[in-house]
Order: sequence, then C-alpha cells, then structure tokens
Amino acid sequence: MFYWLIDFAGTVPVFNVFRYITFRTGGAVVTGALFVFLFGPWIIDNLRLRQGKGQPIRTDGPQSHLVKVGTPTMGGLMILSGLVVSTLLWANPRNPYVWIVLAVTLGFGFVGFYDDYLKVTKQSHKGFAGRTRLLIEFIIAGAACFAFVKLGRDPLSSSLVIPFLKDVIVNFGWFFVLFGAFIVVGAGNAVNLTDGLDGLAIVPVMIASASFGMIAYLAGNAVFSDYLQINYVAGTGELAVLCGAVLGAGLGFLWFNAPPASIFMGDTGSLALGGMLGSIAVAVKHEIVLAVIGGLFVLEAVSVIVQVTSFKLTGKRVFRMAPIHHHFEQKGWTEPQIVIRFWIISVMLALVGLSTLKLR
Repeated sequence: MFYWLIDFAGTVPVFNVFRYITFRTGGAVVTGALFVFLFGPWIIDNLRLRQGKGQPIRTDGPQSHLVKVGTPTMGGLMILSGLVVSTLLWANPRNPYVWIVLAVTLGFGFVGFYDDYLKVTKQSHKGFAGRTRLLIEFIIAGAACFAFVKLGRDPLSSSLVIPFLKDVIVNFGWFFVLFGAFIVVGAGNAVNLTDGLDGLAIVPVMIASASFGMIAYLAGNAVFSDYLQINYVAGTGELAVLCGAVLGAGLGFLWFNAPPASIFMGDTGSLALGGMLGSIAVAVKHEIVLAVIGGLFVLEAVSVIVQVTSFKLTGKRVFRMAPIHHHFEQKGWTEPQIVIRFWIISVMLALVGLSTLKLR
C-alpha cells in the first residue's frame, strides 16, 4: 500500500524512499513486531477462552511438559496476522511473487489451523488425516511451483541450481513442479516437527527468514547477482519485504512464546512458516541452500524418519524419543539448554548457507 506513494514522489520528494526494498523491509520488520506486541495479549486471551483446556499434552512424552497443560495453541494466528498486515502495507502489490508466496503461507496456515482445531476440540493428538493433509499441501505447493515456472525465464525456471558450482543447473523440465512441491511440503512439515519446545521453532524460522530475505534481495538485483555470480530472478527481490514481515512478527511472537510460553505456535504457524520458507527457496532458485540454512529442520525431520523406519524394520529405536529435541530431554538436558543450543546451531548453519553466495 505504501508503495503507491511513489506515484506522488514528483510532488513530495520524500516519498522516493518507498522505491527502496531495503527501506520497506525495515518498515515491515517494525510493523510486524508492533502489530503482534499490541494485539498479542488480546489474541491469547481469546484463544484461551475458546480453547478451554488448550493444546493436549502427550502423556507419553517428557514428564516436564505436563506443567504446560492449559496453554492455548494456534499462536500462528498472531504471526500470520502480523505478517499479512505488514506485507500488505509495505510490499509492492504489483509483484506476483509476493502474492504467490503469501498464498502458500496462508494455504498451509489454514491446513494447520484445521489440524489444531481438531486436536483442541477432540482433546486428542489425532488431527487432520495425514494423507489428506499431505495431498492438500501438495496441491497448494504444486500450484505455486507451476506459477513460478511460468513466471521465470527458461531454462532457469524449471531447473535446479547447484550453489557451489558456477553456471551448473539441472533442467527438470515440467517435472520441476513436482520437485518444487516436494521442497515446499517438506519444509512445511520439517518446521512443524521442530515446534515442540518453547521458543524452539520461531527463532530458527526468523534466522532462516532473515537469510532468505538477503538472498532474495540479491537474486532479484541484476547488479548484485552478476557480481556474486548467482542466478538473477527478476522480481524476487520484493520477497525480502515478506521475510522482514516474518522477522518482525516472529520477534513479537517470541515475546509471548519465551519460556514459560503463554501460547504455542501450533500447526497453524509451523506449517505456514515452513511452507513460506520452502516457496521462497524455490522462487529464488536456492533449494539446496535451504537444506543448509534450515539444517536444524532437516535434522528434526530425519530423526523422525530414522526412528519410525528403525522401529518398523527392527523393533528397536535409534533415539530415546523423536523428534531429536525430545531425545536430548530424555538424556537430561533442560528445555532452555536445548532451545538455546539449537538456536546456536541455526545461526552457524545460516552463516554456512550464506557463505555459498561466494562459493562460485
């Protein structure tokens, strides 16, 4: 919305600042944070009132979690509301990439919301049927990836870029739509699995969002992308504003989600934010880098896959409990120790991921 003020820059020269993605990204960060700070308590009170017993706590999980009984979930609504308001105010409304990524984010958020709703109303861990949920997620992600292929330039739009090698791309053709959808759905569910301790998921999401905000800005700038020898994807620079909105809304949410959490993110937030990160990675042609920057999410997802596969094949468990953050809880690590150490890992992985911008 503010982007349109540049139409009056001839009369009011100060409005020229709205041309700059960096300025609008900063505005999105501040707006997202302020929105959640201001409306967060009201949202929490209403969710607590409507949910009653709050998110069901696993009785077979760590015993320390039983003290969290009654804490409301669906905190993702706080993040999504701040994200949407901030994006609509600061992003260029004429940019199709913004609308596509926003559609994926809200689509995945709706799936997660319905899952949370079923869990809360039934007071059960069995929410949305797994296969049905994945099917809906693949439809949403597939439609977005199809749009990315149509928007981009051939053959880059349907290719996988190898980040460590100069000008090396693998053209998948239209099969890329399926591949891209797998990346988006995988990212959504990986973040979902990570959301198990107070503050554990939101900070790595913010770190990844800040990293991909920088990547999107550079990939969408012809001069910078040429200097760094990364593939130029026209229009994707505007996604930096959306990443800024996530960073701001995430900061606001962390205020209430810090231990002991007043609210849980729930599938509403984790699926939405994971899907957003996945779709941005596909849009800017940095799918492999997502696996590096989001390495913590990959680790959490792999730990579950390994645990389930091992138990089905051998009847034995590799970890004391999966996802892996519960394994460390069972080993005696305190919740703050796990959360902060995983944050440190996320920062280190983000630095490694960003360093690939110069490894050409």
